[in-house]
Order: sequence, then C-alpha cells, then structure tokens
Amino acid sequence: MVLYKYQLDWRDADVTSGCISCNERRLSLDVAPICSAVSQVKPKKARGRCLLNSLLCCLGKRHGHGEPRQASVPTSPVPNNNNNGCGPPEENGVVTKVYPEQLQVLQLVCPPNKSLLPEVNHSDRGKKCIVIDLDETLVHSSFKPVNNADFIVPVEIDGTVHQVYVLKRPHVDEFLKRMGELFECILFTASLAKYADPVADLLDKWGVFRTRLFRESCVFHRGNYVKDLSRLGRDLSHTAILDNSPASYIFHPDNAVPVMSWFDDMTDTELLDLIPFFEELSEADNVYTAIYQQRNR
Repeated sequence: MVLYKYQLDWRDADVTSGCISCNERRLSLDVAPICSAVSQVKPKKARGRCLLNSLLCCLGKRHGHGEPRQASVPTSPVPNNNNNGCGPPEENGVVTKVYPEQLQVLQLVCPPNKSLLPEVNHSDRGKKCIVIDLDETLVHSSFKPVNNADFIVPVEIDGTVHQVYVLKRPHVDEFLKRMGELFECILFTASLAKYADPVADLLDKWGVFRTRLFRESCVFHRGNYVKDLSRLGRDLSHTAILDNSPASYIFHPDNAVPVMSWFDDMTDTELLDLIPFFEELSEADNVYTAIYQQRNR
C-alpha cells in the first residue's frame, strides 16, 4: 500500500550535526536510499526533516522495507561512561555538544544513583518488567498527511503547530492489553515528550504503561540514544526490552527481544506472533534463559 510518494526516516539523520545527512525513501518494495546534503535539497524539505529529527528518535537506518538496522556495535554490554546516563542538552530539539564545564550541571539534573522508575506498584509485584519502544515498534508517524491515520497529534515547534499523522501497527491493541496483564510495562522512547506523550495518551487506552520515559532518560553513546536498563531500578534478570533498533539496547543485548521495524504494512502480524513468547517469558525463572532459547529455536 503506497500512502504517499516519499517518506522520511528520521532515524537516518545525524542529529548532532543539525540534519547534515538525510535519506528520503520510497514507500515501495524496491526501496533505495538517496543520500543528499542539506544544500542539495529544497529549504522546505530540509526544514521538514529537521522538525522530524527534533521530535523523533534517531537510532538506526532502514536497510530494507520493515528491516531494523544491523548496528555496528559490540554484542556485549558496554560500560556507561556518558555523563552518568544523561544525554546532551538540547536547544529547540537540536542536540548540542557537551563541554567539560557543563558536566556538573548535567550531573545535578540526572543524579547517577537515582532510579528512573518509582517503586513497583502493588498490583505489579511479582511480575517481570518489560520496556517497550514506541516508533516503528508500536506506531509509525509522519508529518506528511496520511488518509488512514489513526491519530493526528498537534505538536508545537518554534511557535508553529504541526500535525503529526500516526498509524497504529496491526494488533497493537491486543498486544498491549496482554502485556499489561503479564508484566509491569514501561514505555521507553528516544523521542521527545512533546510528541510521544500525547501519542501514548491516545494509544494506551487501558493504562498499560506504568511509567513513560523519553529522550532525556536515554544515554547518548557514540551518536545513539541508548536505553540503559541498569538505571531503571529493576532486577535485570527480570527485565526485557522490546525494540526495533539494536542500537537502543547495546548495553544489554541479552535482555532484548528484537522486533521488525514497521512503517505501513497492514498485513503485519509481528506483535500478534510475539504474544505466545511473552506469555512463556512471564513464567520463566529469568529473562536471559528464555530469550536465549527463543533466539536458538
């Protein structure tokens, strides 16, 4: 199904350089990247790309229709040496460099020993914790008008209100309801709260997500926003992460349940197919054994 001629994958932009490199991709089976510098594209398109980059996560590249990027990163946990888990400061959604004299300020904002999550709710005691990504895992969003959008979310950027068109991944409702029954569910996205929070309000009608974490809770590591599970304050042997981007979980790959990136395929059954595995995971002694066995089936 072709919803519109071109689609920007905001994950393809280098946010640290202010949209220096972006890819425009066709919504077809024979997708092919077209790399262009900002100076080679029309100002209107360049601005649209930068708006997307300022709102949404920039974690991986789309190498094929619905395929997550294979990140060139270590397959074992990487020490967290990035400002005690704090990402770089932002001005109008653009990431700026962090200089040594700024580190003390960042440490005050994000104390190293403070957990990102509150204490476990009484109703969730005894349950494992599952961290769930938003973009390309549960939904796909675009500034380009989409006729069959499930939600249209107004977002203000630099004093101008923009409409974000959001498509829900097939079977996301059934998936979220079941996950809420089985786990303590945490939404963790590298997108900005001004976009992701209203999307979550519309998506999560059942209050499945006990806590929502946004870009400021990520660790900015080697150009990627990484979700450091060790900062959650949960037992890692009872914590799993569902994410379409390998860069998101490079610190804890053994806790990860990969999922294919989703953009517009309405015949997709990935979330539905994952439910039986998560039902098994909820009863397992630890997530490591269950995830390892799943990968080697």
